[in-house]
Amino acid sequence: MRQALIFAAGFGERMRPLTEHTPKPLLMAGGKPLIAWHLEKLAAAGVHYVVINTSHLAEQFPEVLGDGSRWGLRIRYAYEGTQPLETGGGMLHALPLLGSEPFLVINGDVWCDVDLAGLPLEPQGLAHLLMTGNPAHHPGGDFHLDAQGRLHADGQPKLTYAGIGVFRRQLLDGWRERVGDDGLAQPPRFKLRPLLDAAMARGELTGSFHAGAWTDVGTPQRLAELEQSLHP
Repeated sequence: MRQALIFAAGFGERMRPLTEHTPKPLLMAGGKPLIAWHLEKLAAAGVHYVVINTSHLAEQFPEVLGDGSRWGLRIRYAYEGTQPLETGGGMLHALPLLGSEPFLVINGDVWCDVDLAGLPLEPQGLAHLLMTGNPAHHPGGDFHLDAQGRLHADGQPKLTYAGIGVFRRQLLDGWRERVGDDGLAQPPRFKLRPLLDAAMARGELTGSFHAGAWTDVGTPQRLAELEQSLHP
C-alpha cells in the first residue's frame, strides 16, 4: 500500500473563528499542523504518494506542505472547488489521481497514535475501517464489529469510525444508485455512508479496534485538549 488520500476540504464550521483564516487540517497541535502528523505516519508506514482533497482556503495547503518532499512523499492536490464534495464525492473526485491498488484514507481533522503499518495492505472486502471507543460527543457509535472482524450497521456494542481506513476504488462502483438525488449535482456531492452501508449488507466491510489515543478535533475545546495532551 503505497498511496493515501487525506480529506482536507471541509469548512471547519464548528472550529470558527480558528478556521476563518486557516483550514482545520493546518491548525497547529503539538508544534506542527494536524495534517503533518498524518504525513509523518504515512511516510513511516511506507506510503510514497498522497492525494489531499482541498476546498476551503485551498491555496494554503501547498504553501505550507509543498510537494511533500520533506517527508519523503509526493503530494498531489485535488481541488474540489468552492463547495466541498463531502466524503463520497471527494473520494470520487480524487480517484483519477489514485492508482488501481487499495489506498489509505485519513480524515484530515483527526489525531491518532495508531501505527498505520498495522492496517491490512489488502482489505478482505471493499474497505477496512479503524474503529475506536465512543467519545463523549458521539456516545452511540457508528458500527458494530463482530468477533470475525466484520462490520455491521446494526448490533451492539457499537464503536466509532476513527476516520482512518483502507479502501478499494471498487467501493464507488454503482454510486449513483446508492446515493440517489445527492448524486445529481455537478460535480457530484455525497457522503460515503450509503456506500458503506451497502458494502456492510453484503459482508464486504471489515474493521479492527484501536485502543490507543484518538481525537476528533472538531471544536476549539478539543483542539486545546489535544494540545494539552501533547504538551502536558
